[in-house]
Amino acid sequence: MTHNTPLSPRPLHELSGGARPRVLTTSQLRAHGVSTAETNEQCRAGGPWQQLLPGVVLLHPGPPTSEERLHAVLMYAARERGTGVPAQPGAGRPHAPAYPEVMITGLAALTLHGFSSTPPLPSLEAIDVLVPRLRRLRSTDCVRIVRTPAMPAPEQVTGVPVAPVARALADAVAELADAGIVRRLLTEAVRAGHCDPTAVVRELNQARLLSRPHVVDAVESLLAEGRARAEDRLYRMIHEYGLPDPVWNVDLRLPGGPYLGGLDAYWPDHAVAVELDTRAPRQDDDALWSEYTRKREHLERLGITVVHITPRKLRDAPEQQATVIRTALMASADREPAAYVAVLPR
Repeated sequence: MTHNTPLSPRPLHELSGGARPRVLTTSQLRAHGVSTAETNEQCRAGGPWQQLLPGVVLLHPGPPTSEERLHAVLMYAARERGTGVPAQPGAGRPHAPAYPEVMITGLAALTLHGFSSTPPLPSLEAIDVLVPRLRRLRSTDCVRIVRTPAMPAPEQVTGVPVAPVARALADAVAELADAGIVRRLLTEAVRAGHCDPTAVVRELNQARLLSRPHVVDAVESLLAEGRARAEDRLYRMIHEYGLPDPVWNVDLRLPGGPYLGGLDAYWPDHAVAVELDTRAPRQDDDALWSEYTRKREHLERLGITVVHITPRKLRDAPEQQATVIRTALMASADREPAAYVAVLPR
């Protein structure tokens, strides 16, 4: 059965019975044998149905549930390109509508992802839905169309396609002018483990939101908190996997010479250093990466091994990162002695 295969006609009372959610498009109703005139009659004032959105019908007279509202928004947006005909849901998956190239984003998506600092779904005046940039759709009623040149892979939450957290955050922040709300959303994203700070900043940068002062302030706090959490994970990893104690947060200088750079952890007897890579992905990312590379190459020319670790690797694969450090420490005995450097508190 394909999306274009007509459904077997069913009586009107069956359509408005126990189906969940009780929302259909006008094209789906026609596939069930319900004419446009019959639909208009059922949706008359005081009738058993109601037109919830253009081309989308709610098959009962009361207010829609949050689930019905979400599906109605997706049905409105998931219309076939250039035809105005909504895609037929449920092909091959009973009660699981298929919504090609559309997904819930913004505050509604964050609520579905489990954020506690976002409003409950019933209180949202508008639900953001992400669509390809060239789709010919308009925002209407409770639907706010958000366009993108590249659709992310959706995540399924309670049977609804939802934008990944970082993308949903960026779309939500784009509509917010309250610095306190923006800060709470970004902070919860990191503290609750929904996503990494760098993923959030990357999406904010791509959405060109880092020029807004209240967003920049929130991002600075976010990155500081993300670095603090990464440093704590590094400290715990070194002790949990039995690595020797390093000196923490130090600067290196050549005696009487230039500054060589700061390090998060350093083993002077082994000439092994660890540097957390917590760069924010901004427009000047290439220049910053070049600076990292120059520092690393300079230190390695002096005989110092530099291990770069990202917060994500620390979180997802601490044992692997501990093995990398242990290998570097063990290999130091086979290397030429490193140049003498001054180790100073940062």
